[in-house]
Amino acid sequence: MIALIQRVKQAKVEVNGTTCGEIKQGLLVLLGVEKDDTQEKMQKLAKKVMQYRVFSDENGKMNLNLQQVSGELLVVSQFTLAASTQKGLRPSFSSAASPELAEALYNDFVVFCQSEGVKTQTGQFAADMQVSLVNDGPVTFNLQV
Repeated sequence: MIALIQRVKQAKVEVNGTTCGEIKQGLLVLLGVEKDDTQEKMQKLAKKVMQYRVFSDENGKMNLNLQQVSGELLVVSQFTLAASTQKGLRPSFSSAASPELAEALYNDFVVFCQSEGVKTQTGQFAADMQVSLVNDGPVTFNLQV
């Protein structure tokens, strides 16, 4: 399971011109699910996303996590993160999860974060989405479990 996280001042996702998720300060999470991912991996990654210290403290050091700054999450499914790009000029998606598994783990990731008290918005699974954001920093990390 892969989460590309971006620290944002604001972010939103639209489908067919309609906003379906929008946050202020927090993290935009592009979430890729691979075929060997499990509930255990999903929970481990969700905890890591919420506890990863990417927000600045009073001294300007990245020492605070999402919950410590009362940040929000915008979680967007991104199956292309599971692509293999090592060979050739076309990505291979052989390691990506089936749509059924990916959607289930994506939804479980969102529910888990919400159950931890984090305000969480989403995109629309498998839709053609337009994501806009104001990246804060920029600060971007690729987290995997």
